[in-house]
Amino acid sequence: MKKRHLVAAGAAATAAAAASVLGAAYGIYRLWFYHAAQPEDTAAEEMSKTLPYGAQLKKDAEALAAAPYEPVQITADDGTLLAARYYHHADGAPVAIIFHGYKGFARRDGMGGYTLCKKLGYNVLLPDQRSHGASGGHTITMGVKERYDCRAWAFWAYKHFGPETPLFLMGVSMGASTVLLAGGLDLPPTVRGIIADCGYTSPHDICRKVLAQTLPHAPVGPISTIGRLGTLVFGHFDPEDADCRQALSKTTLPVLFIHGDADDFVPAAMSQANYDACASSKKLVTIPGAGHAVAYYVDTPAYEKAVTEFLRDCLS
Repeated sequence: MKKRHLVAAGAAATAAAAASVLGAAYGIYRLWFYHAAQPEDTAAEEMSKTLPYGAQLKKDAEALAAAPYEPVQITADDGTLLAARYYHHADGAPVAIIFHGYKGFARRDGMGGYTLCKKLGYNVLLPDQRSHGASGGHTITMGVKERYDCRAWAFWAYKHFGPETPLFLMGVSMGASTVLLAGGLDLPPTVRGIIADCGYTSPHDICRKVLAQTLPHAPVGPISTIGRLGTLVFGHFDPEDADCRQALSKTTLPVLFIHGDADDFVPAAMSQANYDACASSKKLVTIPGAGHAVAYYVDTPAYEKAVTEFLRDCLS
């Protein structure tokens, strides 16, 4: 009888421990990866009040908000509805497909790229990443599934604009890693190059980095393992299934890497690591004094020069 009670107590303790781990895994998933689509916010307006380059940011935000666009929808490989805004500037011009960052917005994170591309006469497609804006879904996968969404948008553009229209994949932060990961996939032949602004090396790396920064005294390894369980069980993806360095080791597309050396969210060393792994034609531009995702506004002339020359070289 005593042995039976001990076995029962042990089983109950095991079940309670498993429930606690699963509960923690769900909590991490819910905090970091769950993201039901949100209406666009006024972050640009708020940033314009505090940042030294806020006046230009606000001006660009207002111009983009007022620009006419065509809403576009496609279906992702897994059936998720994907939405984008298409901005037409010139018939037959190259098309830049610009991807925003983690919990960001296409019209906020894509402003610098849109402003420059409009100046160059390019047409622009601004997709809402899955679980953002007007797109469907409720899980951010940090590029694991988003890379296939990027490929789907590239094929939509290829079919829509035809085989004579050059395409460029661009992204900021998570959007940068999205386009880098897509560079390792089979893309339409009209994709001519990739521009990645402050991208990370992999979902695994950036999650551990942010965790260590947010909770400096926490055991990163065990928490990361529990978090991965949460993504597997509740988000149906594995953050270790994607690595920009592996994708870049296979790509044949020219790549321009841009990163601010004062970025304390995604370290500039991650772009350096991606650059080192890249097997194709490549260039790395570091913007002194620029924090995360603001390199365009910290040194607009240097940013525009680097991007303009890269695009010109890809088209020549």
